[in-house]
Amino acid sequence: MAGKGPHCSFVLLAEFDIDSGAQLTYQFPQPLGTDEGLLANLMLPDGAERHLEDWTIFFLNQTPFNTIAPVLALETEPSDNQSNGEDDRPELLYVLNLVRTKHDKSVRRGAVVKAMAICTRHPFIQIFKPVLLLALDDYFANPSQECLTRLFDAINSMNISAAPALTRCEKLIMRASERKDIFAEKFTHIPPFPLKAAHKTTGSNGSHSSEDGVLIGARSRSTTATSDHNPTHPSSPSDSSFSLGGSAVWVNDDSVIIDSQVGVAIGAGPGSVGGASVSGSSVLTSRGRRSTDTSSNSSHAYSGGAIPTSSDPHLRSGISKDTHFFQTSIAYKGHTLPIKLPLATFPEEVGEYSLIQLIQTFSSPLITISGPLHPHLHTNGILTHPIIILFNALVTGKRILFLGHNIPAGQVANYVLSACALGSGCGAVLRGFIERSFPYAGLAGEDWVSTPAYIAGVTNPIFETSGPWDLLMDIGTGRVVVHKDIHVSFPTTMAPPALVNPMMPRPIKAENSTGSEDDIQRIATRDGKDGNQKSEFAAKQDSLDNMFIEDLISAITSHFGETLVRMRFTEYVSRFVRLASRYEELVVGSTKLGCGSAPFLDGSLGSGIVFSDEAVAFKELAANASRIEGWRRSKSYQYCVQDFKKHRATAAIQGFDLSHQLLKLRLVKNLPDAEVELIVRSIADNLRTYEQIVELLACMPPHAGGLQPLSFCLFHHQESIREATVGIFNELRQNPVGVIFLQALNHFQRYAYVRQAHARESRMKDLSHGLAPPPHLVSRTPSNRSEVSLGVM
Repeated sequence: MAGKGPHCSFVLLAEFDIDSGAQLTYQFPQPLGTDEGLLANLMLPDGAERHLEDWTIFFLNQTPFNTIAPVLALETEPSDNQSNGEDDRPELLYVLNLVRTKHDKSVRRGAVVKAMAICTRHPFIQIFKPVLLLALDDYFANPSQECLTRLFDAINSMNISAAPALTRCEKLIMRASERKDIFAEKFTHIPPFPLKAAHKTTGSNGSHSSEDGVLIGARSRSTTATSDHNPTHPSSPSDSSFSLGGSAVWVNDDSVIIDSQVGVAIGAGPGSVGGASVSGSSVLTSRGRRSTDTSSNSSHAYSGGAIPTSSDPHLRSGISKDTHFFQTSIAYKGHTLPIKLPLATFPEEVGEYSLIQLIQTFSSPLITISGPLHPHLHTNGILTHPIIILFNALVTGKRILFLGHNIPAGQVANYVLSACALGSGCGAVLRGFIERSFPYAGLAGEDWVSTPAYIAGVTNPIFETSGPWDLLMDIGTGRVVVHKDIHVSFPTTMAPPALVNPMMPRPIKAENSTGSEDDIQRIATRDGKDGNQKSEFAAKQDSLDNMFIEDLISAITSHFGETLVRMRFTEYVSRFVRLASRYEELVVGSTKLGCGSAPFLDGSLGSGIVFSDEAVAFKELAANASRIEGWRRSKSYQYCVQDFKKHRATAAIQGFDLSHQLLKLRLVKNLPDAEVELIVRSIADNLRTYEQIVELLACMPPHAGGLQPLSFCLFHHQESIREATVGIFNELRQNPVGVIFLQALNHFQRYAYVRQAHARESRMKDLSHGLAPPPHLVSRTPSNRSEVSLGVM
């Protein structure tokens, strides 16, 4: 995580002079080698004197006009924000700027305006706000270059060498999980849990819910990020391996002990049984079986030593820190500032953006949409939601302008950064948006307007009338304006004739391919459109995009957090890419974006996007044809092709389309038994390494049900499918992150796994001794509940 190079590359100081305007006073440790007037005007935005304090963000090394050329070259490293195949481009620098106005009647104009900025290679620039506040206060009190030197040294002395560097799949898991102990084992600098840990006591009826979690014991092993499992000796649940709400679950004559607050033992020590270290009080129940109560202590994954424990239900006992962040500090002039470094940030996510704020601002009933309709933008005619119009403009490479008249430049910048995250699927799916974004752009240095497909934030309303833009998003009034000349800037060009898909009742048409855009819309909505309607673009109130936005607004109204909204948009953009892949197959004959679409046939697994039926597939493809065609001409599409090629070569699970199989289990009803069996067996056969387990879990986020689609296979009528599913869950048990996902299953699903895994282990033991297993341990169809003996103490 620490990487190579300083955290802070430059510190800048700008001041406003009433005679000469904005001036760049200091550049430390060396001049940047770019236009000083441009930097000064970016640091002192229009109308800064009307606000006591404002934060702005801008970038360097984006385009020729803001590329720096310092005398001494910066120490850099290859990073994710450098495009594949374009490593010769300079590394993007993120600039966090604080401008402050202090009223003083003794000076001309009655105010002093100063701004201080830091240039960093980290996209999580928000962590530097506290120290930048102190430094600017220090400069107001003692204006000298020493203040910049202290700030530069303080930031670069921040130690993040022990911060774990997560892979893409690990980041996807972490950002989707609310568990504050997710990947706690990655924090190798933290000592193991002490044997004696704080605990919660419960009454006789128990205060834990069955939803709190199940401990599924891990065998003793070292949990390194690249460790492999031994496939010849799979670990099965033992009598002391399970927990369920702090009580004991009886499986016929055998007891299975569980504690909802227990983590995974990293190494077996004194008192470890069956790979799970257990200590504490053990009691003999009234039925003559040994069990443990909720006051039992257990070994846990790494903790913070003697740090007080937390009662947070999303946190394992003994862990008081949120592992979504790395805890460090910055020391500045005797002050130690705590810093929470986010670990799951992608390069396309800069600063503290908010999709909720973006959606709420442009979802008001008073929102007005004006301007001509364009097929790239209005995928649902006049009923296209403003957020969908914005998304379409982002992926099809339109010039987007966020206008915030009399609004602080920092707020306008946050809308631009939110839009970049929106288009990229929160950085997890697409890229290429940050490199063409200008969170704050002013009148000085207007070279940014010549950047193709720019995404800019401005506070001066003159840009609405004089600037070249395609889509205007007015933050203050909620207006969404499509430029009147958009058809001149983006004409609908002719395309090759449409290719007919033999599985479709009609061909899918590309832009103006032997037909017009409204032909595509009429085909997509042919069942619900009035024949006398004269609208140029068909519109449906219940379109998929409208229902998606309504679901998001409902979730926001119900006080669901930013995490859920981000996950839903990540899922939305992922489906858009898979839909575009299917469209390419139909129109071009092949695809560079994903696995080719194929059904389950002759014992071969299917691949590609999953539809409920072909009629739905046709309608969705036809409705999205125009914006897919627009996206295929953008730079974002080129990056996506490169990224898929790289992913296909480096994926841990090879040989089949994992996402397709999981979507089949999750969405499709009445799957053939042969297909279900092949899916679970293929997954089970490809879970041998940590990387493969993480890749599987990354495709099963908690908001989409987590392991639930797989857990239903525990109740399948075929024993072979149940056995393969138990094998998958046994492999997941070997990793702390897999345990967390298993804990998220409900009581009934966990019990089904516990019972079948225990029966499987008992059969294996009996077979190894040449004995026939007892009748009650023979695996039976769990749908017959009369055969299941369950007692909860």
